[in-house]
Amino acid sequence: MGQVASHGHELTANPEDADVIVVNTCSFIDPAKQESVDTILEMAQYKESGKARKLIVAGCLVERYRNDIQKNIPAVDHVIGTNEIEKIASLCEEGLDTGGAAAPYLYHDLTPRVYATPRHYAYIKINEGCDHPCTFCVIPQFRGSFRSRRFESVITEATRMFEQGIREINLIGQDTTAYGEDLGIKDGLASLLARLAQIDTPQPKWVRFLYAYPNRVSQKLLDTLAEYPALVKYIDMPLQHASAPMLKRMKRGASGDIFLKLLERIRRTIPGVTIRTSFIVGFPGETQQEFDELCDFVKAANFDRVGVFTYSDEETSKSYHLDGKVDGRTMHNRKRRLMAIQRRISKARNQALVGKEVEVLLEGPSQETELLWEARMPSQAPEIDGVCYINDDNETVMAPGQLRRMLVSEAHDYDVVGGLIDEAPAAVALPPANPFPILRNSSPEATRQRA
Repeated sequence: MGQVASHGHELTANPEDADVIVVNTCSFIDPAKQESVDTILEMAQYKESGKARKLIVAGCLVERYRNDIQKNIPAVDHVIGTNEIEKIASLCEEGLDTGGAAAPYLYHDLTPRVYATPRHYAYIKINEGCDHPCTFCVIPQFRGSFRSRRFESVITEATRMFEQGIREINLIGQDTTAYGEDLGIKDGLASLLARLAQIDTPQPKWVRFLYAYPNRVSQKLLDTLAEYPALVKYIDMPLQHASAPMLKRMKRGASGDIFLKLLERIRRTIPGVTIRTSFIVGFPGETQQEFDELCDFVKAANFDRVGVFTYSDEETSKSYHLDGKVDGRTMHNRKRRLMAIQRRISKARNQALVGKEVEVLLEGPSQETELLWEARMPSQAPEIDGVCYINDDNETVMAPGQLRRMLVSEAHDYDVVGGLIDEAPAAVALPPANPFPILRNSSPEATRQRA
C-alpha cells in the first residue's frame, strides 16, 4: 500500500471503485490457501462487473503456485512474490515487470507504509525469514533465511510512530528472539526493547513483542522485560507440543518438563507476566498417550492464553512424508478437548480479576453493540486475545487511544466487563485517519488510480 500510494495512487477499500485490485495472499496452511483462492476468484468478478482493469495477486501463494495461478485463473494479470514488493507500482501503472532476480526483501525505516491498523497501535517487523528446521513449517521456503533489520532502522521507525501519536507498538517476525544474531548483536532483542522503552514520548506507551522461540528466551531478555514499565509483561511463545517424541519429530526439541521449568523462571523473574502459547494437535504419529500428555501439561502450565491448531499436511513440508497420519475427526476432537481445558483455565484467571483495577487501552465502540466500548489490558494483544467491554464510562469523555483505569465487574471465558473509574486524560494527539501521510513525495507524473 505504501509503494502504490507513494506513486500518487489513491487507495480504496471498495473493490467496485478500484481500477486495480491487489489480493495479498497467505499459503501457510490449507484454510489460508483456500481463503486466498476464494478471494482471488471473488475479486476477479469485478473485472466484469466493476471498473477494474487489472487483478494482481501477491504474497506467499505466488511463491508456491506462481505458474498454477497464471494458468488456471486467466483473470489474474500479474503476480508478485514476497521478494518482489517494489514492483507493485510499475505493474499497477504500465503493467511492466521490471525483471531480474529479486533480492531477499526486508523493509526499512524509509520504506513507505500505509497502516491498516487503528490509529493508536501498529506493528513493526524487525526481521524476516527463518532458519529453524521445524518439519511442519514451510515459511523458510518462501520467506528465505533469517535476516534482521538494522538496529537504528527499527528505532527510527518506532520513534516516528510515537511522535505521530501511536500508543502501542508490537514487534513481529518469524522469530523475534533471534533478532540481531545475524548482525553479531549479543542479546539483540533485549537491547532493542530497552532502547524502545527509553524513547521519550509525550504520552505513556506500550511496547510488546510476539513469537518467542523457547530456547532463545534468555535471562537477559526476561530481566529487561521486568525492568522497564513501558515493556508489556506479555510473552507469546509457541511451544507446539509437550511430548518429547512429538517435539523431536517436529524438529523442535525439549519436553514438557523443560518447558515447565522455563515457565517457572519466567514467572519468577516477571511477576504477573501473561504467557500465551500455541499447540498443534494431530501431528503425524501423535498417539492418544502423547495427546493426553499434552493435556496434562496444559493443566499444569496454567497458561493465560492458548491457541490450538490442527495439523495441516503441506506437500512441501518435511512432515508431509512422515507416517502415522491422524484422521481429521480425531484432530478435530483433540482440538476441542484441549480448548475446553484451556477455556476453564482462562475463565478462572478472568474471575480472579473481578473487583480489581486494571489499566486498559481504549479501542472504540464495540462491533457487537453501540452500548459498549471495547478496550484491552496489557495482557490482551490486538486481534488474537480477548477484550474488555466497558459498560460504564463514569460520564467521562472516551476516545480511542486513551490509557485508562477500569474496575472489573464480570468475567467470561475470554473477555471481561467493567467500568472506567478515572477521569479522562487530556486530549491525545492521534495520527490522522488512515491512510497515514506517505514518507516519500508522490510522483506528479504518475497516473492516479484507485488500488
